Amino acid sequence: MILVANTSMFVIMRQAKKWPAALLLATSVFVCLLLSGCESEQPKIVSHQGMTMGTTFTVKWVSSQSDTELNKLIDNTLVDINQSMSTYIPDSELSILNRTPPGEPLSVSEPLAHVLALSKKISVETEGAFDNTVGPLVNLWGFGPDGRVVKAPRQSELDGVRDRVGYDYVKIEGTQVVKQRQSYVDLSAIAKGYGVDLLADLLEAKGIESYLVEIGGELRARGLKPSGDEWRIAIESPTTAAERTIQRIIAVKNVGIATSGDYRNYFEEDGVRFSHTIDPATGRPISHKLVSVTVLMPTCAEADALATAMMVMGPEKAYKFAETHKLSVFLLVKTDTGFEEKMTPGFNQFLVQ
Repeated sequence: MILVANTSMFVIMRQAKKWPAALLLATSVFVCLLLSGCESEQPKIVSHQGMTMGTTFTVKWVSSQSDTELNKLIDNTLVDINQSMSTYIPDSELSILNRTPPGEPLSVSEPLAHVLALSKKISVETEGAFDNTVGPLVNLWGFGPDGRVVKAPRQSELDGVRDRVGYDYVKIEGTQVVKQRQSYVDLSAIAKGYGVDLLADLLEAKGIESYLVEIGGELRARGLKPSGDEWRIAIESPTTAAERTIQRIIAVKNVGIATSGDYRNYFEEDGVRFSHTIDPATGRPISHKLVSVTVLMPTCAEADALATAMMVMGPEKAYKFAETHKLSVFLLVKTDTGFEEKMTPGFNQFLVQ
């Protein structure tokens, strides 16, 4: 019995000695799993990109993991914007508005009504330098959906088209739109910025506090990167060379950014260079020395439209407008020896390089 008892005790003691080791091993595995889990949940930059509005888009946000469902929401949001505001889609809301006869009211969606109202507000503020009815002139000069031209239009053609141009010919009341003339509305100078804002709102609705949204070079930034640094944005040098170079770098957060340039989209005839930026007042491409405008605003839609408006104004008037309205603006003006930089005090605070 003693032997049995001793044997039983021996077994029990051996088991008792094994348990701490087993517990230690289990604890080690558990700790390792916790550590690996913590590593996978560290904040990082997640991105989603694709094509929209005839250009590219990139959405970056700070999260511990990617989100397939959010990617789908981003894609669907961009499809909806195109279906509402594209002049290249025959059955888009904007295309239907452009085909609607003068004097006939048309009910539009709230997003389209919002962009039309914002466009008109900026048109008034810029005294017509921004005009979303300039589309027929843009098309006449070969920079719209009708395709390129190889020579400048005749004055008689310009006069015929200018009769339809004027932002005040489009009346907006709520979601009701009435054209007083056979106006052609083109939102290409504000729709990308609006798209950026809509995606930013989508991210914020999902609880995302740090992001960088970009469509065709128009951006909106919020919060900080995982490193704690602000988002850095490069402003391109206005050169026609294939190799792109950086003019300046800014560090930003909680702001919309847009740049309008006059150095890539153009054609030449008899040694004369015709810009894609059309002055609504003359019906002709701009001819001054301002080649690039970068604007920082609370929303990207505002920045987008104002950058276009200031490209129309020219360097002196644009800078005065920026000073008067206390805007953060960066101008590049062509000189005989290169480019002159002009920036407002508000813009200077964002400069890194």
